[in-house]
Amino acid sequence: MTKSDLIDAIADSAKLKKIDSAKALESIIGAVQSALKKGEEVRLTGFGTFSVRKRNARTGRNPMTGKSLKIAAKKVPAFKAGKTFKDAVA
Repeated sequence: MTKSDLIDAIADSAKLKKIDSAKALESIIGAVQSALKKGEEVRLTGFGTFSVRKRNARTGRNPMTGKSLKIAAKKVPAFKAGKTFKDAVA
C-alpha cells in the first residue's frame, strides 16, 4: 500500500474528501516526527509505539575493497507493534 492508497482508504472509511484525508495523514506524520525529534515516545494503544533508539559506533567493512571503516553512532526511529495489532495481522 502506498501513501496515496492510504489516503484513499482514509477518505473512504471516514467519508472525507481526499484533500482532507491527505492533510490529516500529513498532520499525523508531522506530529510523530516532531515528538521523536524531541526524544519522546508516541504510543498508540492497540497499534504500537514509535520511539528513538541509539545505535552505537562500530567498525564496518567496505565490501568492494575489504578495508575497515568507522561507522558513527546515530539515533534511528523504531516501531514496536502492539499486541492487538500483532494479533490482527497473525
